[in-house]
Amino acid sequence: MKLTAHRSAALTRIVSLVAVVATVGLLPWLSHRDPALTVLRARSAEREPTEEALSAIRADLGLDAGPLALLRGWAADLLHGDLGTSWVSGTDVLPSVVAGLQVSLGLMGAALGIAVALAAVLVAPVLVRGRGSAGAFAAMLAAVPEFLLATVALLVCGVWLGWLPTAGWAGPEYLVLPALALGVPAGGLLGRLVADALPAVLDERWVELWRGAGVRRTAISAAALKRVLPPLVPQFGMVAVGLTGGAVAVEMVFAVPGIGRTALGAAKSQDLPLLQGSVLALLLLGLLTGGVAVAVRHRLLGPALRDAGLTLPPPRPVRAHPAIPLTLAAVLALTIGWGLLRDPYTLNTAARLAAPSWAHPLGTDALGRDVLARLGHGAASTVGTAAAICALSLLLALALGFLPGVAAGAADIANALPPVIVGILVAAATGPGTGGAALAVALISWPALSAHAAALVQEVRASAFLTAQRAMGATPFWILTRHVLPSVAAPVARHALLRLPGIALALASLGFLGLGAQPPTPEWGLLLDESRAYVERAPWAALAPAVALALLAGLAVSGAAAAQGRRRTPKETTVALR
Repeated sequence: MKLTAHRSAALTRIVSLVAVVATVGLLPWLSHRDPALTVLRARSAEREPTEEALSAIRADLGLDAGPLALLRGWAADLLHGDLGTSWVSGTDVLPSVVAGLQVSLGLMGAALGIAVALAAVLVAPVLVRGRGSAGAFAAMLAAVPEFLLATVALLVCGVWLGWLPTAGWAGPEYLVLPALALGVPAGGLLGRLVADALPAVLDERWVELWRGAGVRRTAISAAALKRVLPPLVPQFGMVAVGLTGGAVAVEMVFAVPGIGRTALGAAKSQDLPLLQGSVLALLLLGLLTGGVAVAVRHRLLGPALRDAGLTLPPPRPVRAHPAIPLTLAAVLALTIGWGLLRDPYTLNTAARLAAPSWAHPLGTDALGRDVLARLGHGAASTVGTAAAICALSLLLALALGFLPGVAAGAADIANALPPVIVGILVAAATGPGTGGAALAVALISWPALSAHAAALVQEVRASAFLTAQRAMGATPFWILTRHVLPSVAAPVARHALLRLPGIALALASLGFLGLGAQPPTPEWGLLLDESRAYVERAPWAALAPAVALALLAGLAVSGAAAAQGRRRTPKETTVALR
């Protein structure tokens, strides 16, 4: 049975990877725009887009041969190391991808160094005292979106204080702010994972025996870290994969010429060959990171424990008073409700970039529109979309919970694709918009819920009362509908509800990058992006959505921490480590 599940997961993993690569190869065919028109405008902006000219370009690019021939030709060129020619610049794509990848690897390497240093600071008190936790502070750092931290760092350290350059890639000083924006959330997550798992390990019997034998504290700490790290290494790999997605927003904010910014620019200009090469590079980077994480875990475990299914003791939950999420929710609800009473589209050019006043409590934007009104209406649409995505992910997770082998293989590929990368692909195929952003987030938001559902299904099926039900002659349908589904659906539904703020943040990140809601829609990420152009003259226009997003991140963390106070089953605790 276990071997069959592994084979099913491997097959699904291969099928999912092939499907993603095929989607990248078919982007010219899937594009919502006519690629021939894009190429014609890039080659000669003054030339009339006649049908003869467009047909000639389609024939030259092989777009008139059908999707299968297009995919076959692209795959053949890819196997020979040919990524094609840029439709905009007319140059080879491969050198541009390599140059961007080198910059991004340097940035991600610096960010990873910052993340490890921050994680060490968070873990050190636990090793010294033998108890404690990274707590809510580390959880808050982990929940801050990279695009939000990058914007705040640019505003405070670059614009107001003038300590560091805010754009470009001309020297080591240009690396500091982007690396901090990427590394701090990753460090918070790494530190929390290790620090929350260490106290339970330090309470194990072998630690007490070592202390009684006079073993030095440093040796015990090193052994405890070696005990903690193997089960967490896959999580570290996912953190590194997350850096590839976060790098897109950070590179855009600080104008870093990396592979993420290259991919985003190619998507917006419909330079599909350059987009295909950039996305493939990012996908390959994510898969290699996951593979390295698996190899490191095997190396740490050694040959004797590789197949032993080593797990950690249940971590001590982050404690948060229930009043904290209630207070944050009340503040957000009050702000949103107040904004919903105002018109977000009314233009008043005489009041452009007006400071906060009684008439405009949060000021106005560059067109004289009320920031509070746009904040309120933007939250309503974003949260509504996030709720729909949560419901869809819940239904999918409940279905896949009964197919753990199939779900595990597809989840590995989904976890290697950050929301930004999927958003770029969807935007290239369907165009930027709220629907495309929702689809992108929905495609990768189900693995955590599916893993939770699969763990609960396995636990319920192994329970003694179901054995008694079968002995009494209960049918499989009766057991499924009256016992298994009710036992699984409620915990997974609570899990989905706790993920609502995180999904809203993912939608905001796509809006910030121009891949989600489009002007004049009042969406939080879009509001933050629009305000960057005049942040020196009207910082309140940027601070309003930034503070709202920070409150949303705090709500996600404190709500999850408060929910951890309830008693968990062993399977739920295992899922919580993922």
